Amino acid sequence: MSFPDENPLAPKGPTPNSDQPIAADEAKPVGGESAQPWLNEMYEQAAAVEGAPYPPQKAYPEDLQISWSWAHFIVFGIFGFISLIVIQGVMAVIYAPHRRMTTKQLEDYLISKPQFAIGSMLLWYAAIFFFLYVTLSLLRGHTFWSTLGWRKLTPPHPEMPKNPLAYFLAGCGLSFFVAVVSSSMKTPENTPIEELFKFRTTAMLFVAMAVFVAPLVEETLFRGYLYPMFARSFGITPAILLTGLLFGLMHGAQLGWTWSLVAMLTMVGVLFTLVRARTGTVFASFLMHLGYNALISTAAIVTTHGFTKMPVGK
Repeated sequence: MSFPDENPLAPKGPTPNSDQPIAADEAKPVGGESAQPWLNEMYEQAAAVEGAPYPPQKAYPEDLQISWSWAHFIVFGIFGFISLIVIQGVMAVIYAPHRRMTTKQLEDYLISKPQFAIGSMLLWYAAIFFFLYVTLSLLRGHTFWSTLGWRKLTPPHPEMPKNPLAYFLAGCGLSFFVAVVSSSMKTPENTPIEELFKFRTTAMLFVAMAVFVAPLVEETLFRGYLYPMFARSFGITPAILLTGLLFGLMHGAQLGWTWSLVAMLTMVGVLFTLVRARTGTVFASFLMHLGYNALISTAAIVTTHGFTKMPVGK
């Protein structure tokens, strides 16, 4: 007595995956001669897929693994521009005087109001961070700071120091070097930033923002957001140069578009980005930026006696 097959519909004889050859008459499909090409094509496609290797994926180091693209950058740029116009426009309407003024008088009046000069920038920074938090962290489930390059200071290159103080002091040294070089340059008087320093309260709040807010915001944007996207698209060296150039141009309006000073700040931005690239973390370039701005701000307070006396020739 024999047991019936568990699958009575299964074909008799060797399967296509067995090692035994199949005779030509046994390979004839149930549907007749017309079905044979279709069956052979199916077997060939299956074998090709099974044996074909996956296309190689380009591997990026951890500090260049990002979740955004150029499309996100375009939307981010549009949002940043519109939000700046809206915030400054609303603040200007709130704090502008009701009497008639010339354009120059209105600019001086608004600069003298720290609520506008400093408050509008802080609100814009908050709007930028809110956009990045929603689009990169909240909607995608990533940790906000780590996804933007903020990691522990463990440089992959042995020649880079691991002590955070070293980067802060390097920023102070860079600031001193820039001050010495800039002192020999012929620069125009009454640049926008010098006009701002004429108003003591606004100037004091500005240097406070330069030390406690600007390094955090600018390093997150330039070295955390822009640099890894540029590096993945163009390579490390072009990304370092491009990020530094944009950093210098961003400060151009404050410097009255004095191109020698813009070039100097571009060099500073390149060095900040180089440190970010060599250490793999925004924390290192932040410490360097913090030291740079801290020394400049301290020197500005000391030389102007707390912004009560502007230096001769200013």
